[in-house]
Amino acid sequence: MIGLDTNVVVRYLVQDDADQSPVASALIDGLTETDPGYLSLVTMVEVYWVLRRAYKVGADRSSELLQGLLDARELRVDRDAVVRAALTASRGRLDFVDAVIAELGRAAGCDHTVTFDRRAARDGAMHLLGAQGPDS
Repeated sequence: MIGLDTNVVVRYLVQDDADQSPVASALIDGLTETDPGYLSLVTMVEVYWVLRRAYKVGADRSSELLQGLLDARELRVDRDAVVRAALTASRGRLDFVDAVIAELGRAAGCDHTVTFDRRAARDGAMHLLGAQGPDS
């Protein structure tokens, strides 16, 4: 098993670099169930963030791409149950990254996660903390 960094996964998904994308594709396409690639939780969150912010990929499409990574038999995803739960939670108005934070808290046994971010709290995934600052 080999670990895959965010930039390798992004090059594979978006195919935007004439030099690096084919190398990433050859590596990932060569993975198997018995010799898989490993995606850390941080990598999954970064992939989503890079797709949304740098590439302006919509939330639904970004979630579909992450779901594809989760479902790939030749990949192992760290905390896959957390990622799956966060993807489900983010199908509403909750941002995937906020959903991961809330799910990690829930998995750790937290009663709830507090935030100053009104957007993260509006679906009940997090609880809004007293002094309300600007949306983050």
